[in-house]
Amino acid sequence: MSDSPRHAGRRRAPRRRRVSPLLVAAGAAVVGTLAVVGGGVALTGPMTMGAFTNAAAPVAAVAPAAQVGTAAPLPDDRLRAATLSRSLSRRAVEKSQKKQTRWTTTALNLWAGAGDDAKQLSELKEATKLLATGVTRNDREQVVVDDTIGWVTSGHLSDEKPPPEPAGISMEPCPDASVEKGLKPQTIKVYRSVCHAFPQITSYGGWAPRSEHDTGNALDVMTSDKALGDEIAAWALEHAAELDLYDVIWYDRIWTPVRASEGWRDYGDHGSATANHMDHVHIGTN
Repeated sequence: MSDSPRHAGRRRAPRRRRVSPLLVAAGAAVVGTLAVVGGGVALTGPMTMGAFTNAAAPVAAVAPAAQVGTAAPLPDDRLRAATLSRSLSRRAVEKSQKKQTRWTTTALNLWAGAGDDAKQLSELKEATKLLATGVTRNDREQVVVDDTIGWVTSGHLSDEKPPPEPAGISMEPCPDASVEKGLKPQTIKVYRSVCHAFPQITSYGGWAPRSEHDTGNALDVMTSDKALGDEIAAWALEHAAELDLYDVIWYDRIWTPVRASEGWRDYGDHGSATANHMDHVHIGTN
């Protein structure tokens, strides 16, 4: 059918196509997906799937995570060590306290490390409550006391709180602290207890390069007074269990817990009054 003269020379306007809302939503979803995938390229490296491998648009580099929000350096090593110490303390405390709670069974030195050259931090009294981490090294156990991490000699921690000390036992320091040099904790306990129970004694023999004394497990209570020596020896036998005694030697006689039923036994002649323990009460610990 030909156009009538009335419409000659006029172009018919193209008919507009109506776009479906579903197609619009689908397009938006594709764009969003591309944006997310593009972000993934920036964080994880080149894509290896489909058309995204050959994406033409360059991707801006993203700074490494370590460079984002990094805290300023610690001012010195001491602060760094203190921060680490507090962190380790918290971790230890956060563990099961029921399994790790311990008490000292005697006075113990708290050391900064497990080595022989470690610095002494403090002295723990008997029945001090602490947390044991379970780490042992060089005959020492790692513990947490309050907020301090340290090391104590192995074998002197208990799962149960020790009972109160019986009368006559003391861990209060004595006037002459030099006697304690080289002594084991249990022998220091003997020294301090004797010191307070018998203040008239002014001379002691501690560490020495001879049997028992060279291990720090013996103390000589110096006296030539037979009556006083008898009293000290009897006191030592009475508290043998609390003091963890190995033997008592006095006036040419010896007593040991493992043969306690035999009482005092003859020590034998060793050549001199001192060797026969006529001028001192020898008290040995395990």
